Amino acid sequence: MTVQTTAALPVPDAPFAPGGEHEIDTDTAMRLLGAALEAGGDYADLYFEYRIGANYLLEDERIKTVGRGVTLGLGVRVLKGDATGYAYTEDLSPERMLHAARIAGQIAAGGGHAEPVAIEPVVLPNFYSVPTPSLAVPATEKLAMLRAADQAARAADSRVIKVDASFVEQIRQTLVFTSDGRMSHDRLPLIRFGISAVAEDGGKRQAGRSGGGGRYGLDYFAAAGDDARDGAWHGREATRIALAMLDARDAPAGELPVVLAPGDSGILLHEAVGHGLEADFNRKQTSNYSGQMGHMVASELCTVVDDGTVPHSRGTINVDDEGHHTRENVLIEGGKLVGYMHDRISARHYGVKPTGNGRRQSFRHMPMPRMTNTSLRPGQHDPEEIVRSVDRGIYAKRFSGGQVNISNGDFVFSLTESYLIEGGKLTAPLKGVNLIGNGPDVLRRVTMLGSDYELSDGIWTCGKDGQSVPVGVGTPTVKISHITVGGTQTS
Repeated sequence: MTVQTTAALPVPDAPFAPGGEHEIDTDTAMRLLGAALEAGGDYADLYFEYRIGANYLLEDERIKTVGRGVTLGLGVRVLKGDATGYAYTEDLSPERMLHAARIAGQIAAGGGHAEPVAIEPVVLPNFYSVPTPSLAVPATEKLAMLRAADQAARAADSRVIKVDASFVEQIRQTLVFTSDGRMSHDRLPLIRFGISAVAEDGGKRQAGRSGGGGRYGLDYFAAAGDDARDGAWHGREATRIALAMLDARDAPAGELPVVLAPGDSGILLHEAVGHGLEADFNRKQTSNYSGQMGHMVASELCTVVDDGTVPHSRGTINVDDEGHHTRENVLIEGGKLVGYMHDRISARHYGVKPTGNGRRQSFRHMPMPRMTNTSLRPGQHDPEEIVRSVDRGIYAKRFSGGQVNISNGDFVFSLTESYLIEGGKLTAPLKGVNLIGNGPDVLRRVTMLGSDYELSDGIWTCGKDGQSVPVGVGTPTVKISHITVGGTQTS
């Protein structure tokens, strides 16, 4: 696929931007903040959001869906002690915005109130400069990518009986004003491509999936050599996985060594460990990491970071949804717990600065501590040496997700691609593999870390308290001495 940029289509700017229909300047923001605080609030912020997006779906060689949508609104938050008031409006008329500000401010029950501080813009870096957003590229280019992926998946093997491919794109513009004097504006591009192939042979049927994306333009999927991960590459990869799983054995059960492949395996770290390091759970004493600051909570080989500055990654943000700079936050260093991920509320509770992790799904939602790109840093071991060190175990390559109890770290994860390790070599593909364990325990059982760190291609979305945000995960090859494998092998 070759992406054409000469015939770019206009992408509308946010109505609240300078010159827009509902332009919001600092004077308007100060009036709204003043109204939000007039009932006695300690702090207030305004979160303006404009989101324009589109989605494309190809099923069984037919274009099934071509959709486009726009959202616009303002969320107003007011803090009074430990209480929070929140209101939002989709109508940016002065009357409706003032009404929302005063409704949010009703959380405060009298007494003196803070005055908004003169607003100054926050100078931001740009970790995802995209000269031509995908939304500016004609739809025919995206449909061509879906068809190329579909054709490549089918051409790879005659046993492929069904292929679905999708592409989702958006640009999200945010404008944040805070009563302590900050203003930030961001423009966040995001794309995600995915394909599923189903293969059938001798009455057996298996599916394989592949995809990627991030804060890129469509040229991310443009062909550029033999190693290019364009739509066709992902189509062939989905077929490869489906065919491998046709020959999969039932998984063994019991306590076994597990080797995590680099990249996508980071989702286990994200779910089983990362959520427990979000400061709101610790502030409420509902995380297994509560009260553990400075203690050893993992193998000394393990250093875990959350980094919102990784260029173009799906979880990257120039600024969080409270107007604070994003940054790299070291959470576990050499096995020792050294930090949590904070928003404004938890940072105030702990007497530290916000870490740039205050995120929200949209203007309809309040911010809370959320991960960005969460990773386990690489070690010194050769990845092949790690596999060779296992006499009999599991090689976990791709995950479909799982369930985690934040309060104690217990988890169950399902694998969509995994292999048996026998005599230090990958042998048979496995089906029905579940990993059952506890996040902190698993980190304590890490005995080898590869030098081959990979960041997962941009496919993951994280849910918390009814809100979803895009995230990135990453890990090197990891050897875990033993995990409970819930397999289906009967003998």
